[in-house]
Parts: sequence; structure tokens; C-alpha cells
Amino acid sequence: MLNLEEKAKKQFNKSLKDASEQEIYKLLLDLVEEKSAAMPTNESKRKMYYVSSEFLIGKLLSNNLLNLGIYDEVKEELAKHGKSIEEVEEAEQEPSLGNGGLGRLAACFLDSTATLGLNGDGVGLNYHFGLFRQVFENNQQNYRPDAWLAEPTWLNKTDTSFTVPFGKFTLESKLYEIEVLGYQQKTKNKLRLFDLESVSGDIIKEDSIHFDKENIKENLTLFLYPDDSDRQGYLLRIYQQYFMVSNAAQLAIQEAVERGSNIHDLAEYVIIQINDTHPAFIIPELIRLLVYKHDISFDESVEIVKNVVAFTNHTILAEALEKWPIDYIQEVAPEIAAIIQRLDALIKEEYPHNPAVHVIDGHQTVHMAHIAIHFGFSVNGVSALHTEILKETELKNFYEIYPNKFNNKTNGITFRRWLMASNPMLTEFIDQKIGTNWHQDADLTKLLDEANDEQSIQELQEIKQSNKVRLANHLERTKDVSINPNSIIDIHIKRIHEYKRQQMLALYIIYKYKAIKDGHIPETPITIIYGGKAAPAYTIAQDIIHLILTLSELIANDPDVSPHLQVEFIENYNVGEAEYLIPAADISEQISLASKEASGTGNMKFMLNGALTVATYDGANVEIAELVGEENIYTFGKSSDEIVRLYEEDAYDAEGLYYNEKIKHLVDFIISDELKAIGNQENLHRLHHDIISKDYFMALIDLEEFINLKEEVYEDYENQEDWTRKALVNIAKAGFFSSDRTIEQYNDDIWKLEN
Repeated sequence: MLNLEEKAKKQFNKSLKDASEQEIYKLLLDLVEEKSAAMPTNESKRKMYYVSSEFLIGKLLSNNLLNLGIYDEVKEELAKHGKSIEEVEEAEQEPSLGNGGLGRLAACFLDSTATLGLNGDGVGLNYHFGLFRQVFENNQQNYRPDAWLAEPTWLNKTDTSFTVPFGKFTLESKLYEIEVLGYQQKTKNKLRLFDLESVSGDIIKEDSIHFDKENIKENLTLFLYPDDSDRQGYLLRIYQQYFMVSNAAQLAIQEAVERGSNIHDLAEYVIIQINDTHPAFIIPELIRLLVYKHDISFDESVEIVKNVVAFTNHTILAEALEKWPIDYIQEVAPEIAAIIQRLDALIKEEYPHNPAVHVIDGHQTVHMAHIAIHFGFSVNGVSALHTEILKETELKNFYEIYPNKFNNKTNGITFRRWLMASNPMLTEFIDQKIGTNWHQDADLTKLLDEANDEQSIQELQEIKQSNKVRLANHLERTKDVSINPNSIIDIHIKRIHEYKRQQMLALYIIYKYKAIKDGHIPETPITIIYGGKAAPAYTIAQDIIHLILTLSELIANDPDVSPHLQVEFIENYNVGEAEYLIPAADISEQISLASKEASGTGNMKFMLNGALTVATYDGANVEIAELVGEENIYTFGKSSDEIVRLYEEDAYDAEGLYYNEKIKHLVDFIISDELKAIGNQENLHRLHHDIISKDYFMALIDLEEFINLKEEVYEDYENQEDWTRKALVNIAKAGFFSSDRTIEQYNDDIWKLEN
């Protein structure tokens, strides 16, 4: 017995029914800490450090209760006293430590690493205000600091600190930790977050994300990805990244020595997996520490580090493959700049006639991915298609030099968070049909036996409907947004970027709006839901948000259309919102331009929860289609080979496509009198002009096919028995996308940790 009633009386001198949700949350946080204290840790010789600029861990209460095996017991005891665990969860502040798929993947990987009993921690920064809290005003995205560090908190302050030497000063870090609990109390690991005690929110200007970028001692960990549209912002990014990796490197070496390393054998004790290029400065920093702190020669230090660091590449977008001017690095961390120049000299000596692989190019710009590839021992992509594109085009020069370094690790998601915690009704259904072994091995294929069982199909339909009602109640309660739970729920939730093509779905919305105005009424009402943030300096992405919000208002105020079509943009979309949205979705929009999405993990979460995917042949969509069969997914669009060729030949003609009679009237509606009457003319005209003259991520190339497919999808939805059978197949085939599988592959092929 948990005796929550007794604990409430002891701690708050009141019964559970009289305690506030905030008080109950504190009670349960203390309970988790009490229960987890007895959990074991893996103390094996070799340890993995997963270094990432983002850890989008989401709210932790339910996940921790689930992994401790007491979620149901807590839920029942609260219900007996008139309390809802979902309302208690809403009292929890969501940690603002990430933004998109990069950070959510890191969180899933930590969960799986602990669940598999591996010795591995996450290492990052303790951002005080995260990216930003998104606020919509006048149909525009606006920005507020996302304060999340209020008590009570899962963060534990430690006595660990390190000195980080910058060019003009040194800083003393402070380490905070969050425990990461493995499922069924297998082991516990940690998320280690470094901070400065001198950081102060007082330097933020009013209620905004603007602050003094030159005051490094007070701003260093204020925000994730601070605006780098000016020189000071650029430098701050480098300060942040170097601070993160210097602490991570010092921590890894210190703990290796404590376990018995003599530093020369560091690779026997330490594996550092860097999550994209943001932590790539850890390579020259490790070399600096080995040379200047441990008196090891430069050449040997380089060889040691080559056997310690592994690199995960998450993108082929040039903008995301980080490059920094060498003089900026010299200003921030001159010792690191000098080491990078020595590393560059090694590469230029070995490959003098292959400038594409040099570390520092002719413009004196440092390519961080090049450092990671040359001076690490493993380079992995995150889906089969992505890895092939890296080898054949984007990183071909490196693949020809290091074919044995390259490998694929298709991303995964933790089923604890994305099914068991977020969709308990579906979890119970699966348990009843196939037992609970899938909790351990993620094998859901036995569900295929239920595909022709009318009772099972009916139960799945009822579960989906209940999740729609749950979403509607949540949005009404927390956002003052009213949606129709009897409508088709069609969802596109991702960070806002042209390559993810939110704008293409917006053009379809225009098509559907006009069709309904012309009397073509859909049999079932449709609710299209967006979620995601645009980077503050990304003007066109903000214009896309403005278009969607303006369309939403136009449709909501049109009595001819609003009963049949609704468009909602969820303000400040985060993990907590996703846990309501994904179980309720009928349709998953995975419509990125082929060749541009490395993997995606939202596609996996929707699939697991019984949504059908509308997808281009991009990222892990390819592997989903292979698993479920073409009859159980809706695919469209040009192939990645076709898109790559168009870019190589500079052959894409946006204006030519625009003049297609089926397309022009849709694009022109962006600057129609109807939209300009409620929207901002500058935003709308800029976006309209960009689509016609540039459309760099080719929203128009697949638009006509997309419209036709969307109409087919909505028509198919009307046959609920067939639709639900397809959903069942998707759920049954989702097991491959467990992050436990991904982490097992990382460990078998790269980390070689003991469990």
C-alpha cells in the first residue's frame, strides 16, 4: 500500500481530497524519490556519455511512476479520493530543455539505456528559459521566456563543478542531475546538466527573449539556441557549446580515473556519443585536456580521442551542418582554435588535393561535422534512406575515405512514454489481446491475429473515440479551444520549417475551404491541427504560422464552412500536448520534401497509436511503408533521387508550377481580399512571393498529387471497419521502432557496454 492519504495528512495536515493538485504533485515527487533510492546503478568499467544540446524529456511524473511499476496503484488511490492523475500532471512544469526531434530522441535514448541496464548518462546544459514560450497575438508568433525551474523540481544540485577556460575569463560550472529510471526498476542513470550560479534572468528585457548577449557570466545558460543573427549571438552560441563540452569532457575523464583509467587507456572506460554537430567541440577539448592536464603528447592524444568519440548525424540540410569562423573560435577559446588548426593541418597533409574534406576551408571557416568524422570512430545516420544519402551524396567524400566508420541506426521511440503512459486505454487493449511480453520486447505482431475479429475492431474504434474526447476536454480545459470529437482528427506537429511543408498542407486547406464554399461538403467533419515553433530569425517560417492562424480565423468565422472544417494551431506545442494529440489522431501528416527529413520520430509515435500516415518517401517513412505494406499507408510525391537531381541541376521551376490552373488560384488566395482583411499584408505578400519565386523546399511540386491523395484518405475514412483494420496493422508493425532496439544496436555496434 502506498498510503497516500496518510502521507498527505503527515505532510500537509489535510486529506487527499482537500489537497491541491500542486500539493499532490509534490507528494508523488517525494514518493518517486523514495522508491527510486533503492534502484541499482550499473557500475561497469566502460561508460557512455550521450552529449546533446537538447533533452526534450517532457513531464516526468507519469513516466517515473510507470517505470517504478506503481502508476496504476497511484491512479486508483487518487481516484478513490476524488482526484484525477491527469489534473495532477498538469500541475507539473515541463522542463524546457529542448525543441524538436533531436531533443525528444535524446530523451527516449536515455530511457532505453536505463531500461536495458547499460551504464550511460546524458550530458547537456540546464537552460533556465529553454527555447521560448510561444504566444499567439494578432495571428503572429510571439515570444516569452519559458520559466520552468520553480520548486518542486526533479533537479538535484550536486557538489561537482569544473573550471572552463575561455579566452578572456574562466567560469566555474555547477552540475545538476535528474535521475533517469529504467522500466521495472532495471537500473537508474542520470541526465547531467551543467549551469552557472551567476546566470540571471534579471538581464532579460521585459517579458521577452531579448537580453544582453555580451554578459556571458549572466546569460550563458539562459536560452536554448539564442538568436545568432548578429555577431554577439554567434559568439554566444560558441560560448555555450564550448561550456557544455568542456564540462562533459572533464566529467568523463574524472569518472574514468575514479574507475581506474590511466588516461592512456581512456577508450576502455569512456564512450562519448555526440548528438549532431553541436557537441563536436568535445574533440579538440578532450585533446586539450589530455595534452595540458595529463601530459600526453598531441599525437597520442589524437589517437586516444579517435577511439572515444562517435558521431550521430541528423541532417543533410546545409544550414544545420554547423560552421564557425576560426577567428570567432579564437576569441571565445583560443586554445581550442589552436588545436583545431593543428587538426586541420593533419588532414591537409594527408589529403592536400581534396579540399572538400578539410576542417578549415578557404574562407577560414571551421566545419564541425568534418572534425567529428575525421577524429571519431563511428558516423551514423538515423534512417536507412538518410544513411544512404549521406554515403552517396552529402558525405560521399568522407565515405570514400572511411567506409568502415559509416553505419545506420534507425531512430526509435520509447513505448513507455508514447504508448503505456500516453495511451492507457490502448495499452490495456493490447495487454488483453496478446499479454504483456511486449512491455519488454516491443513485439506487437500477435495483434495481427485480431485483424479479422469484429469485436477487436469495434474496441479499437471506441478507444480512438475516447481519446478524441479526452483531447477535446484537455483543449477546452487548458487552451479554451473547442474541437469536435466526432470529426476526423488530422495532425501535423513538428517544428516549423519549409522542408516539413506545413505550407503545403495550408494550400490544401485553402483547396478544401473553397470546395466547401462551392457546396462539396465532406461526409464527416474535418479538424486539422498544427503544432510547432518557428525560430525567431526564420522569417518565412513565421509567415507560414501567420497564414495558418489567419486561415483558422477565416474558417471559424464562416458559417458555411466552420461546421465541416476546423483548423487549430496549438499554442506552445510540447511533449505534454503531444501526449494528448497523438493518441487522438486519425491521420498523421509526414509530408516533408523527400531527401530532407533524416528520420522523424513523430511518424513512429502516430503509427504506434493507430493513426494512418500520409507520407512522402522520406526518412523513416520509407521503413514504415516497407513494414506495413503500401495498402496500409498513404504515400505520394517525388522520390528522393528526383529531388536530389533537381537540386544538383538547379532545375526546379516554382513559377512554372504556379501557373498550373489547379495551383495558381490556391497560391493566390494567400493574398486574397478575404485573408488580407484579417491578416497582415506584409506577411502574406512575402510568403506568396517566396512560393512563386523560390519555393526552395518545393511545396508546389507535390501539391496536386497531395490534394488528390487527401481526398482519397478522407473518403477511405468513411469505411470505418477497413480504416481501423489498417490502423491495427500499423500498431502491430510498430515494434521495430522501439528505441530499445535502437539502443541495443548502438551498444552492439558502437558502445560495447556491459549490462
